Amino acid sequence: MKAFRQFTAIAVLLSLVVLVDSGMAQTKRTGTAAASQLLIPVGARDLALSGSSIATSKGVEAMYWNVAGLGRIHNSAEGMFSSMTYLGDIGVSYGAVAGTFGEFGVVGLSITSLDFGEIPLTTEDDPENVSERFFSPTFVTVGFSFARGLTDAIAAGVTLKLVSEQIERVSASGFAIDIGVQYNRLVGVQGLQLGVAVKNIGPQMKYDGPGLYRVAVSSDGLRPSQRYRSEAASFELPSVVEIGLSYAGNVENNIVYNVNGTFTNNNLYLDEYKLGAEVGFVTESVEFYGRLGMGMVPKAETDENIFGQSFGAGIHWNASGMNVTFDYGYRAVDLFDANNVISIKVGF
Repeated sequence: MKAFRQFTAIAVLLSLVVLVDSGMAQTKRTGTAAASQLLIPVGARDLALSGSSIATSKGVEAMYWNVAGLGRIHNSAEGMFSSMTYLGDIGVSYGAVAGTFGEFGVVGLSITSLDFGEIPLTTEDDPENVSERFFSPTFVTVGFSFARGLTDAIAAGVTLKLVSEQIERVSASGFAIDIGVQYNRLVGVQGLQLGVAVKNIGPQMKYDGPGLYRVAVSSDGLRPSQRYRSEAASFELPSVVEIGLSYAGNVENNIVYNVNGTFTNNNLYLDEYKLGAEVGFVTESVEFYGRLGMGMVPKAETDENIFGQSFGAGIHWNASGMNVTFDYGYRAVDLFDANNVISIKVGF
């Protein structure tokens, strides 16, 4: 009962955050967020479900989706690597490790990095890049997570994320906090699960560096040219509150399924609804899964939401003292090539 009251208090608090935040005008501030890479999904399973799995995500990939799921790993240690082709040939790499420390809980470390490739460096003096100089932005997010199962039904977790962005000779850094809870057997119904996650809560970010210095030339008089620094504006982080429901069951002894739904409230974008379903064929040593998902933004204008339906598949192999999971996810994208992501996870 104590754990249930704790969960109820957290859920009510997060719901109040949703109500307060949803009262803000969303379209007026669309596209003004700093560190928007915090919204780029990772992991093939959850992307194939369109991110609808807030209530069911578990293991090291849950450090992104709902950190409470980190407390539900069934291994002493777990590691994962994920690679995705994102918009405009941007590569997204995600690596994570986690370990269980008895009754203390589960501790995890995750790193997400973006690969933009080489971009031609153009200037006022060299607009055509005749000098053939190039630069590559560096965007990295490092997360430190802790999660714990409070009871057999309730898990909670928190993540501290350090964000670093560098573009040529300017950079910005900051931090954000994620908080999540998951509750199985909601209202006593076996298979009914609830998840709540608040993500990317932190101070504003601001760019600085020698790249912001300019040379000013006097338009009158004989004063020499002087250097001045352009003052960059500060921008809010893309905070998100998500509430998800899931129901899991089985048709026969070897066939399992779950259906998921999630509501996402963005402080700097429109509200989104996500739906997903997963079907699996389970044997003693091997498990096969197929997944479908879709996201809907009802208030979005035509072509404003470029992401479409998603699907994927996965295989999980149980061996003596070790298990291996391979997942693939696909998401349709308007105007760009589709997102493709693969994930490999190993547990001991």
